[in-house]
Amino acid sequence: MKIKTDTADLLIIDETPWLLGAILIVFILIFVGVGLGLVLDGVWQGLIFLVVGGGMGAAAFFLFVRRVQLVFYRPEGWVEIRRANILRHSRVRHTIDEISRAVVEESAGKSGPLYRVALEIDQGQSAGRHPLSLAFSSIGDHHAIADAINDWLAG
Repeated sequence: MKIKTDTADLLIIDETPWLLGAILIVFILIFVGVGLGLVLDGVWQGLIFLVVGGGMGAAAFFLFVRRVQLVFYRPEGWVEIRRANILRHSRVRHTIDEISRAVVEESAGKSGPLYRVALEIDQGQSAGRHPLSLAFSSIGDHHAIADAINDWLAG
């Protein structure tokens, strides 16, 4: 996650998985290209390569490539969590007063700890922790993002 804008009235934090998306597109193109080449050469088993390989890559792209954007807007007093993938887009809005703090959640991974940032709401209908990303990750400075959110909320 990266801080895109940090002013007294507006804080925008964004996570766009460009690298993962590019890797999956190359994966899809390789399988579809090889499968199509085999089919054009008269090897009909290339259809299996094309459909299974290309389909698995497309499914992985749909499941794992998600953009997450967190927008804090002080003049109107709201916080919005925006999530989007290739087919869906969602927005969840809370008032700034509902947000108690940002915390870093930790999970054990095979090669070390994994983290994600979550917003904590202490009261009301939405009480609980609201993770910004669905998956834990070792990439990025999660503590700095949580600190930036908490500093902005205190300001």
